[in-house]
Amino acid sequence: MSNIYDIRRYGKIVFLVIAAAVALLFLYHSNNLVKDLAAQERERMEIWADATKEIINQFAVAEEAINDSTGTSVEAPMTDINFLLKVIEGNNTIPVLLTDDRGNILNYRNFNLPDPVDSLNPLELTPANNQYLHDKLKALTSSPNVIDIDIDENTRQHLYYEDSTLLKRLSYYPYIQLLVMIVFLVVVYFAVLSTKKAEQNKVWVGLSKETAHQLGTPISSLMAWMELLPEYGVDQDTVNEMNKDVNRLNTIASRFSKIGSKPQMETCDVTNIVRGAANYMSTRISGRIELTTDIQQEPLEATACAPLFEWVMENLIKNAVDAMHGHGSIKVICGSDSPGKCFIEVSDTGKGISRKNFKTVFNPGFTTKKRGWGLGLTLAKRIIEQYHSGRIYVKTSIPGQGTTFRIDLPLLP
Repeated sequence: MSNIYDIRRYGKIVFLVIAAAVALLFLYHSNNLVKDLAAQERERMEIWADATKEIINQFAVAEEAINDSTGTSVEAPMTDINFLLKVIEGNNTIPVLLTDDRGNILNYRNFNLPDPVDSLNPLELTPANNQYLHDKLKALTSSPNVIDIDIDENTRQHLYYEDSTLLKRLSYYPYIQLLVMIVFLVVVYFAVLSTKKAEQNKVWVGLSKETAHQLGTPISSLMAWMELLPEYGVDQDTVNEMNKDVNRLNTIASRFSKIGSKPQMETCDVTNIVRGAANYMSTRISGRIELTTDIQQEPLEATACAPLFEWVMENLIKNAVDAMHGHGSIKVICGSDSPGKCFIEVSDTGKGISRKNFKTVFNPGFTTKKRGWGLGLTLAKRIIEQYHSGRIYVKTSIPGQGTTFRIDLPLLP
C-alpha cells in the first residue's frame, strides 16, 4: 500500500513541474510581447527625433535663404513641414523631454504636470511644473531611453522618453498573469485534496460503523454463552478471564461505533488513561519485549473521551511491538513540559521510519506490514486532532534504531 503514496507523491511533483513549465511559457511569451512593444516605441521616438532634426534644419535653411546678402528673394528648399509637424504632434501617448547639451528643457509632451499649462505659452513653466520636469529629466538620464540628435557639428540635442502607459501596464501583465495562475493552481489543488479527504473520511467512517455492527451479534452471543459456562462445570477463574476478553471485544466494538460521530467528552486524568493502557498491553505482549513507563504522579486533567484515547495509546504500543519483530524495548512517557499542555511519547527500538514517510504514515491505507489495512494511525490522528484538539506526529525516527511518536494535548485551565 505504501507504493500508492509514493506514486501520489511523484504525481504531485509532476503536476507542479508541468504547472511551472506552463507558467514560465506564458511568462516568456508575455515578456517577448513587452520587448517587441518597447522596440516599436523606440522606433517611433527615433522617427520623432529625425522629424525634430529635419524641422530645425529646414527652418535654418529658410532663415539663411531669407537673409541672403544678394537681396534676392530665395525660397528655402523646405520639405513638407506640415508632415513633419504631424509626426511630432502625433505622439500623444509617450512622455517626451527634449533638451540641449546644457540640460535646458526645450520641449516636452504627455507629462501629467501638477499645475495647469498655459495653452498660449506652454513652454512657460510654473515653479512646480519646472521642478516636476527636472525631476523627470534626472530620472531619465540614468535610463536607456535616450536618443541623441546631432543638429550640426556644434549643436546636439537629447530626446528622453518614458514608456507609454500601455507599455507600463503590459510590463506588469506577465507577473499578474503568473500570480493568477499560481492562485488558480493552488485553489484547484486544495479543492481536489479536500474532496479526496472527504471521500476517504466517508469510507473510513462507514467501515468503522459497519465493523461495530458486525461485531455486535457475535459479542452478544458470547456474553450469553459466558453465563451458561458455569452450569457446564467450567472453572470460575477461567470464566472470569474469558469475560475480560469478551468485555474487551465489546469495548472495541463501542470504539468503532464512535468513529464519525461526536464522542462524549469528559474531564479525565490523562495519566490514568496512559497508565491503564500501558498496563493492559504489558500483559499481552511477548516476554522478550520490555515495556517501561515514566508517568508523572500529579494528575493531568483534560477534556477527553477515555475509551477512544485508550484506543490511541494501545494502537501506538501495538505498532511499536510490530516494529520490533518480537524483541526490543518500549518506553511510554507522560508529563507536562509547557503550561497548559501535556505530552505522551511512545518510543521503541524497532526498524524506524524514513523521514519522507513521517507524514505519510498517517494516511489511510499506508502500512509496512504484510497484513493490515493501514487504518490505525489514521484513526488515531482523527481522534487526537479532531476530537481532542491535540496533535500527534513522529517526533524522531532513525531507520534501524527506533521511532518516537508524540501526542501534545491541551489541559484544562
